[in-house]
Amino acid sequence: MTFTGAIGAFFNLPLQLIVRACIALRIHPNVLTFTGVLISAAAGFELAHGRFLSAGLVMLGASIFDFIDGKVAHQGGTVSKFGGFWDSVIDRLSDLALSVGLVCLYASKGRVDYVLITSIAMVFATMTSYARARAECLIDRCKVGFMERPERIVLFMLGAFTNRMAAVMWVIGVLSIVTVANRIYFTYLELNQKPQPKRAGLSRILWRALYWTDERATVAYDMWVIAILAFIWITPPTALGDPMAQGQGLIQWLMTK
Repeated sequence: MTFTGAIGAFFNLPLQLIVRACIALRIHPNVLTFTGVLISAAAGFELAHGRFLSAGLVMLGASIFDFIDGKVAHQGGTVSKFGGFWDSVIDRLSDLALSVGLVCLYASKGRVDYVLITSIAMVFATMTSYARARAECLIDRCKVGFMERPERIVLFMLGAFTNRMAAVMWVIGVLSIVTVANRIYFTYLELNQKPQPKRAGLSRILWRALYWTDERATVAYDMWVIAILAFIWITPPTALGDPMAQGQGLIQWLMTK
């Protein structure tokens, strides 16, 4: 088992208990979805005021609702086409709430550079979802590219808890652009019945890094996660001109106790 797979398995048990409780209480998954977006809006409000630690805790609560709504629908036998549509639309609002919160924060500090960086990350994160939805109107499946929604949410929480949000925005921005490019290229190849790139020879490393088709909880996925975490943790906030370099995340807060 990979370490990302082990982390997923560790959190799966308590989440499954919550799912069963929601089914027993007959809580409709659409209500869970809507509750999640309200909590995400609260997290965006905390980000807008620079309260990263509390924002991270609120995001953690929102992520629970984001995970369990689909599980409750499937295990409780309440799956519907509208439910899938509702979940997809609400997920976009949740994502935008976090990004808008950061834009407001950076704007209040007069940091046009990070307003732009966060805006670019927000645009391409939204385009990532749209590219897949539009592609799957034409082909069976277009689940390629590394920076999908679960990765973005985890990175947002990581940035909030460690006060490394500037590095997180760079990672989300760059890899979201790459993910959109991956989905456009993948769809082009599929529609024109052309073969996918071969992963042989010296070029295989470059292809695997920039044209992501691996699944989660694989060795390749773990390597990407390690590289991203290393960049976020090792890169000094001052090197990125982090507007919140003097702020306090969870790690800094614990070190003062």
